[in-house]
Amino acid sequence: MFVKMQQNFFTTMRSLKIIDGCKGTQVFAINPSGPPAGGGGSAGGGGGGGGGGGGGGGGCSVGEKLLNHLQDHLRVNSIRLKSNRSYQMPVQAPVVIESVLPYGLPITDLLEPQIEPCLKFVDFVETLADLYRRIEDCPQFEKSGVYLEQCAIFRGLSDPKLFRRSLRCARQHAVDVHTKIVLAAWLRFERREDELIGTSAMDCCGRNLECPKATMVSGYDPESVYDSCLCSRTPRQEFRDDISMEDEECSTSDEDWDMSFCIGNDEIRCVRYKIASLSRPFRTMLYGGFIESRREKVNFSQNGISVEAMRAAEEFSRTKMLDSFDPRLVLELLSFANRFCCEELKSACDSYLASMVSDIEDAVMLIEYGLEEAAYLLVAACLQVLLRELPCSMQNPNVMRIFCSAEARERLAMVGHASFVLYYFLSQIGMEEDMKSNTTVMLLERLVESATESWQKQLAFHQLGVVMLEREEYKDAQNWFKAAVEAGHIYSLVGVARTKFKRGHKYSAYKLMNSLISDYTPVGWMYQERSLYCSGKEKMMDLNTATELDPTLSYPYKYRAILLVEENKLAAAITEINRIIGFKVSPDCLELRAWISIALEDYDGALRDVRALLTLDPSYMMFYGQLHGDNLVETLQPLVQQWSQADCWMQLYDRWSSVDDIGSLAVVHHMLANDPGKSLLRFRQSLLLLRLNSQKAAMRSLRLARNYSTSEHEKLVYEGWILYDTGHREEALAKAEESISIQRSFEAFFLKAYALADSSLNPESSAYVIQLLEEALRCPSDGLRKGQALNNLGSVYVDCEKLDLAADCYMNALNIKHTRAHQGLARVYHLKNQRKAAYDEMTKLIEKARNNASAYEKRSEYCDRDMAKSDLSMATQLDPMRTYPYRYRAAVLMDDHKEAEAIAELSRAIGFKPDLQLLHLRAAFHDSMGDHLHTQRDCEAALCLDPNHTDTLELYDKARERVNEQQT
Repeated sequence: MFVKMQQNFFTTMRSLKIIDGCKGTQVFAINPSGPPAGGGGSAGGGGGGGGGGGGGGGGCSVGEKLLNHLQDHLRVNSIRLKSNRSYQMPVQAPVVIESVLPYGLPITDLLEPQIEPCLKFVDFVETLADLYRRIEDCPQFEKSGVYLEQCAIFRGLSDPKLFRRSLRCARQHAVDVHTKIVLAAWLRFERREDELIGTSAMDCCGRNLECPKATMVSGYDPESVYDSCLCSRTPRQEFRDDISMEDEECSTSDEDWDMSFCIGNDEIRCVRYKIASLSRPFRTMLYGGFIESRREKVNFSQNGISVEAMRAAEEFSRTKMLDSFDPRLVLELLSFANRFCCEELKSACDSYLASMVSDIEDAVMLIEYGLEEAAYLLVAACLQVLLRELPCSMQNPNVMRIFCSAEARERLAMVGHASFVLYYFLSQIGMEEDMKSNTTVMLLERLVESATESWQKQLAFHQLGVVMLEREEYKDAQNWFKAAVEAGHIYSLVGVARTKFKRGHKYSAYKLMNSLISDYTPVGWMYQERSLYCSGKEKMMDLNTATELDPTLSYPYKYRAILLVEENKLAAAITEINRIIGFKVSPDCLELRAWISIALEDYDGALRDVRALLTLDPSYMMFYGQLHGDNLVETLQPLVQQWSQADCWMQLYDRWSSVDDIGSLAVVHHMLANDPGKSLLRFRQSLLLLRLNSQKAAMRSLRLARNYSTSEHEKLVYEGWILYDTGHREEALAKAEESISIQRSFEAFFLKAYALADSSLNPESSAYVIQLLEEALRCPSDGLRKGQALNNLGSVYVDCEKLDLAADCYMNALNIKHTRAHQGLARVYHLKNQRKAAYDEMTKLIEKARNNASAYEKRSEYCDRDMAKSDLSMATQLDPMRTYPYRYRAAVLMDDHKEAEAIAELSRAIGFKPDLQLLHLRAAFHDSMGDHLHTQRDCEAALCLDPNHTDTLELYDKARERVNEQQT
């Protein structure tokens, strides 16, 4: 995140010949040694350098054109930033300085890391282990709440699948209707089905887990949530015949009526014992010591009920049915039932009215009746509609009025519908939509009021602190962070330190972080935060330590890169920021690289990065949030070589084959600018984003692909991928089969094969997957996708030990430039005991692939130990998130009887990536050393991540037995 990072962008333009005769000292010379760029739109060459000023000459340079474009945007938006006052300006160019210095290259003083709005822990492994024990030991009716806590903990991890799995478990074990509707709506929101054109909020996915009707049934039934729901087979119409028959059976002859209620001049004839059965007050009135018990006619005119409602109540007393009545009449009956304590009638009215709620208009109107009459199911049905319409319903003030105020929460609580899970869901959406809004603050305040358990208070206090910090309300933010710390959330000390710093107490912030590092096992974010409050060598030492402990933190890379920019070492700055972009792509890092590329006059590189970041975040604002990324694309576009759509396809093939995912994203973005409705391109975009671990953006691209689809069979395929990527494998298979039934297509067969292969394949199922992939290859498609299909087919053949067929597939894939097939072919060579050929094949992949960390990792399997260690060291350098190199090095150390070093190697990676395989291996190492307590702890942490991991379960049972033996 860059806070006002653009200050020196235009400082880099000081060496450009903007005004004849403007000469002065250049702080950042763009291209001092190269000749002036020629006319037209081609980019000038050259790199960063120090020193001299620009020369003379006539024509307008590329830099000047860029500057003019940016000046136009500035004049339109009238942007002014106070931070520019800290920069020294060349006095010879007052006009230029006045008009363009709101921007500049980023400076270190304006950069700070974001405080994460989630739970973070000093000892994450122990947290996971404790959570697993509590999930296993807690009563079944309390499991939903513990799984919700797991959701909150997993929210801070990079893998969204863990969060969604916990959310499904929380829904699976939910008992009451309120919790079910909230969690089902949350699951739907995670897929953002609100963005799918032609769908309704109340559409059913086909499973009880999210079915809007199944969620309205109270009770604990965890085994049925993944069953097909009955909503399609139980419409109201199916009961009409039964109702009519029951009406006939319950019909009453004139001789049965033995009393009447009189309302005005109307008389409603009734059966006394039937009316008495409605409630105790009626029974007492009609059979007790009251005068009405001896009268055949009872005057009911003063009881506020209409003649129609009384007739309906009489009919209900006989039939126990309401279906024939108008909803407005049932609303009056609900009030009548409350007044006279008719529980059965109230329950029937509640259920009937709940079934009537279908849209926001109904929900907003009927929820008021439900709250007034304490109708639990009616309020639940209204809430369900409002929640399933999120985030759109959050823009409706009438909807937010139901949730936001303290009084609104109290009203919901009176009916049993104010809970932590409700406000947790609402506040997360509020923070995503607009973190600084008053609505978000109010929802978080209600979250605080709803928090009862320690973890709930930690989360609510911390998130409110983060929001207040964003709103620059530092005193309030500090108080909330302190409350979170008092509740047990140590990470919130970062917020306390930051607010102290913002309020001018830098040394106090430094001491606080210093104390934190001394009191606990150091974690990367501790050193990152302390670096804000020191300078010089100490600051750089903290930043380097932060990167060593947690290489996934982006702030240290950005700070070091910007520091190099300030030292006019632009090429070195690019190299530094590339270190993290190589394995963790984010809009802010791409923005920084684009920025520096512009200073280097590398407009192609800048445009590539801006297009890529707009794919990740289409609304991204460049340059301190003052210029939309699309505007910068328009500015840079004339300065680079222009491509036709055919050129773009060639460029896409080249970048795809060179495993250049960012470059491929940029090309696809360019193509979509010319043809935004091309669903095929949207789908390609989603595949690239998944490769870059940008699942949220990938899902958005998939939804757009589905919305832009022009045929039903294509739409079904994209819906299938959305379901598959959000953990609904069976539903994805059903979509693929439905698509094939309409039209045989490459993508439908590929989806079906991919989903089926995502399980343990036996020979029979493997043969079926092969058949599906062969069918896919017979259908029309482009080389990019056919290369993927051939690669997958080769992989299945390898698993079936059909190595020659696999080699043919990989060779065919390579012939159409599917470079990743080198890896599969290397595997075939290895299985044929041709180790040298396997090594050479992986070397080819390393030479061709732009992103080649995985290739180094794989090549290490085909060489001796020393070469393997070298390759794995390179893999870790390129992508420290890859876990195999740590496991290999640890295994080598264990073989050399260096147990402590082996444990330390695994712990280093677990510190920033608590991975299942890493935890399992460390547990096995502890077990071999006889340390059964640590074995048990690591197994519990691993099982928290995957409770069905067979090897870990076996090791865990063994460790528990030995711990029990030691304790007895």
